[in-house]
Amino acid sequence: MIVRWQALREASRGPVVTHSLIAACCVVFLLGPASGLNPGYGTGGELLVSGTEYFRRWGVVPDELFTGAHRALLTPLTALFIHGSWLHLLGNMLFLYVFGAMTEERMGRTEFLCFYVCTGYLALAAYAAANASSDQTLVGASGAISAVLGAFLCLFPRARVTSLFPFLFFLPLRFPAWIVLLFWFGLQWLAAHRAGSGPGVAYLAHVVGFSLGFLYAWVRYRRTTRVRRPATASEGDSQP
Repeated sequence: MIVRWQALREASRGPVVTHSLIAACCVVFLLGPASGLNPGYGTGGELLVSGTEYFRRWGVVPDELFTGAHRALLTPLTALFIHGSWLHLLGNMLFLYVFGAMTEERMGRTEFLCFYVCTGYLALAAYAAANASSDQTLVGASGAISAVLGAFLCLFPRARVTSLFPFLFFLPLRFPAWIVLLFWFGLQWLAAHRAGSGPGVAYLAHVVGFSLGFLYAWVRYRRTTRVRRPATASEGDSQP
């Protein structure tokens, strides 16, 4: 009875880790140079210089990561909380908000946090290894969030999510998660094969993160009973 009461009590508090990660990313962004709201980084050209130095200090620089320097080895962790623009931040936080809550509920808070950090680190490290000669800085939580998407697909394939498609005039349409996420993964896979090592989106980190997340959830939970939620709506989406 005590264990059951504690489980119910934790569930009533909601996805604490997911909300905390979102809050941490937002606070770090607002305090950093990319938000443009911190006067300490200056304006104009001074802001650009400060931003470049900031990203190189806290982001992943592939040609520095495997030099053995302790500071460089920590950057895949710090880079998970750094974002390069408002659009970068809001896009990542939206995906984390929608898919993180149910994944956290299924895994539990401690396991979900470890899962998020470890897969995010490995996704960024894999991108750096594939582009070892690049001096372009890599930042963002995309690798970790992609892992959350992969785990969500494995754990809740029948859940329904609302998606907006530009070629359909941004009409909100609801599809099973497996359709939306496999479509998303296919786009990342194709983009990763076409992308270079220069500035842009690290699609390879998305592919690696998604694959790690799916494989982890499959190995970890394949012998346990899945949560039976027929066509459950994800957080932020209303029930039919």
